[in-house]
Amino acid sequence: MSVTASMIIKNLEALSNPEAALFAQRFFKTGPGEYAEGDLFRGIRVPVLRKMVPSLDGTPLPEVIRLLESPFHEDRLLALLLLIRRFVKGNELSRQQIHDIYLARTRFINNWDLVDISAQYIVGAFLSVRDRTLLYQLAASKSLWERRIAITATFHFIRNGEFEDTLALAELLLEDPQELLHKATGWMLREIGKRDLPALESFLQLHYLQMPRVMLRYAIERLPEEKRLLYLKGLV
Repeated sequence: MSVTASMIIKNLEALSNPEAALFAQRFFKTGPGEYAEGDLFRGIRVPVLRKMVPSLDGTPLPEVIRLLESPFHEDRLLALLLLIRRFVKGNELSRQQIHDIYLARTRFINNWDLVDISAQYIVGAFLSVRDRTLLYQLAASKSLWERRIAITATFHFIRNGEFEDTLALAELLLEDPQELLHKATGWMLREIGKRDLPALESFLQLHYLQMPRVMLRYAIERLPEEKRLLYLKGLV
């Protein structure tokens, strides 16, 4: 019997933890005016969702899409994990299809954990051997989550020793008003520094005085304390 989204949701409902759900709603800023206003949680931990993934391999793609469009955060996260697994195991045609599904539904990939768990493995991996203009289009989007997808997708490139697009996008995002973008960009810069410290310091030398404070703190987190203090004091 084919697995349906309704069957999966019934299992997720059985795993729900109301107390954990309330904590998650506070942690992920779902209150009025906050970045995830109105998002709903079941209170299921990510490791529990990950364990479910292999048993759901046979779920038809339209049912995965239905799960991705659920109002519940954990349902969407599970759908993304299923898409990632299918992308990794798929051929070029199926990878194109999953990439297109992902981009057509970014409104459902609407919190930092959903972006961070998926962007590098779908968008980044798909664009690794393709034109990357899309990333710059996403970085210019009005959507906070599309902009975060743009920068975190480059983690795939960073892992392969490619830093050019990350650095170019980081420069474009220097004046972004959202702290969640500052954190993500600083995180990617820090990952570059872990692999190529001169590349990070070259970027910092040009931009550290104009970088948002949170972005700078994330970017220099792995530097020696003395050097970190100099950057924070604007004395480098």
